[in-house]
Amino acid sequence: MSKALDKNLIVGLDIGTSKVVTVVGEVLPDNTVNVVGVGTHPSEGMDKGGVNDIELVIKSIKRSLHEAEMMSDCQISSVYLAMSGRHVKCQNENGMVPINETEVTQDDVDNVIHTAKSVPLAAERMVLHVLPQEYNVDVQEGIKSPIGMSGVRLEAKVHLITCANDMAKNIVKCVERCGLKVDALVSSSLASSYAVLTEDEKELGVAVVDIGGGTMDLVVYANGAIRHTSVIAVAGNQVTKDIAQIFRTPLSHAEQIKVQYACAQRHMVSLEDSIEVPSVGGRPARSMSRHTLAEVVEPRYQELFDLILADIRKSGWEDQIAAGIVLTGGTAKMEGAVALAEEVFQMPVRLGNPVNLKGLTEYVEDSIYSTSIGLLNYGKQDLQVANTDHKENPGVGDWWQRIQSWFKGEF
Repeated sequence: MSKALDKNLIVGLDIGTSKVVTVVGEVLPDNTVNVVGVGTHPSEGMDKGGVNDIELVIKSIKRSLHEAEMMSDCQISSVYLAMSGRHVKCQNENGMVPINETEVTQDDVDNVIHTAKSVPLAAERMVLHVLPQEYNVDVQEGIKSPIGMSGVRLEAKVHLITCANDMAKNIVKCVERCGLKVDALVSSSLASSYAVLTEDEKELGVAVVDIGGGTMDLVVYANGAIRHTSVIAVAGNQVTKDIAQIFRTPLSHAEQIKVQYACAQRHMVSLEDSIEVPSVGGRPARSMSRHTLAEVVEPRYQELFDLILADIRKSGWEDQIAAGIVLTGGTAKMEGAVALAEEVFQMPVRLGNPVNLKGLTEYVEDSIYSTSIGLLNYGKQDLQVANTDHKENPGVGDWWQRIQSWFKGEF
């Protein structure tokens, strides 16, 4: 019989177009995450971050959850849930308030953040994240932590990530019908960056691109803060479809061929290499050149990287990402992808795998787990904030217990 989920255990659930990943992590005293359970199952009923068939999605979630529960020997009751899709949008906003006392307090910071996020949104949209970028106190600009500083006016610049209400409700409904509670909805791009980036890269300026099966999630950091996020609804499945059509093979076999034999640069493949390609309708398998496969794949990857570059340029932050590009996600793992990306972006590119982990690292130190591991890191920060607030502002129940103890002479 599995035990209930401990308060120091966090669960990340990433429901992607091609797979559902559940990861269970324990927050250790040294503030690192110890991975104790992993569950992965092919995803059904999802397309480009949206729910197409609720029953199929629920079935996929349950199988992934069961695998993670068996490995971690615990009963999962709540999860941090990743959110992606073309409906996820971003905007940068400002807020300004007078400073109540002679110096900035936490209340002032909370007020200015509230002012900055209080922008009119369409009725069908909801706020996913309010991410502070920097603060200004009077004429002093670019302050990261204004608490304790003297002034009369406090200004905040924040990055808002929003999503469609209905899309969020549908994916949350799938999770709740599995008997789970959603601790928080987290943007996939934000989660992936939490897993693969170093603090130096965030300060210097970097872009993270998580290339999955149905979407590419982009986040741009500069001066330690998020400046731009977006979701591009074209990704690895398009490569699989091209292989299936040109080689006349079923999609399932096309995916296997892509993973095992494809290369994103044709000059890296020998003309003499050949592969067996299954046919449809019971026809015998055919022998095809691996170089021909690369000729099919390379233009599609070039197109994907061109879309990313256009998005970065449109954001206006291209010149601020001195640390280059970090590619992650299953589609980024292909041989030759990093080299091709460096040619397209004309800047350093590396493959990003989750870092600073303990426990089942041999399972999860892979770019396909970046989003789910990032959810654990997000949840860890969430717990830290909750614990800090609890210590600074004891709840009514705590005070009532102390009053009762006082009457009993135990205070």
